[in-house]
Amino acid sequence: MFRKTFLPPIADLLAFEAAARHTSISRAAEELHLTQSAVSRQIRQLEEQLGTALFHRVRQRVVLTDAGRIYAADVQAVLQQLSASTQKTMAFASTDGLLNLAVLPTLGTRWLIPRLGGFMARHLEAMVNFSARTEPFDFAGTPFDAAIHFGAPHWAGAVCEYLMHEETVPVCSPTYRDRHNIRTPQDLARVALLQQSTRPTQWAEWFELAGAPTALALRGPQSEHFAMIAQAAVSHLGAALLPRFLIEQELAAGSLVELSDLVLTSTDAYYLVYPEARAQTPLVKAFRDWLVAECHSP
Repeated sequence: MFRKTFLPPIADLLAFEAAARHTSISRAAEELHLTQSAVSRQIRQLEEQLGTALFHRVRQRVVLTDAGRIYAADVQAVLQQLSASTQKTMAFASTDGLLNLAVLPTLGTRWLIPRLGGFMARHLEAMVNFSARTEPFDFAGTPFDAAIHFGAPHWAGAVCEYLMHEETVPVCSPTYRDRHNIRTPQDLARVALLQQSTRPTQWAEWFELAGAPTALALRGPQSEHFAMIAQAAVSHLGAALLPRFLIEQELAAGSLVELSDLVLTSTDAYYLVYPEARAQTPLVKAFRDWLVAECHSP
């Protein structure tokens, strides 16, 4: 709980922040459309409330004191947060429904967003905001209404709605395939294997499924996101093990080709996750119903 006696007038904070940023009373006054005497008065009021000097006056400039330097950093952070919160509230006020969604970056870019028009067409009042998240988090400490999660259906205080499993296939560019004469799973043991750093055992699992030696399955450059690996494969840098649904465009265009009919199905799965308290929120329910149907459609 904050104490009101420790809250200076925001006008004084704005004057102080501008003067600290410009190291100039006159430039702060110009930015705030005030007179120099008004800005000086506001800063003086702030210093009196704090009981300490915030600036050294050096000729035509102002230089932050040690206390002023610390206070300026905190004030700038608070003003930035207040500005962001105000913008968020204004965005919410301009629509009947706002959905803040945390998504896995590649899934959001390559699969969800291209399909989102179907949801928006049914819910013209909705606005969907996206943020990238790759690890579980506490909904209580974030603005998110829901998240798309890959893993086990365990998330404290949240509902996990099954979406789909992941089917990964070995791919590379046609140029890379022909250059290295890749014809069998065994041939992949002698080429660069592009590795997903968060799924370090995938190639070993696929080689085991194919009945091929797994000794070299961990060899190859690592990337954090599937989008990076897909682009590396398109650029003839190696063979990749990728979820088929994330590379539909590349497969259709022929920039990537499948190297085997063997499909590695994950034990983990994709889930829509949302707090139990928001399970009955109309927009969350509508998005859940649409997304589940989208994942289960042929």
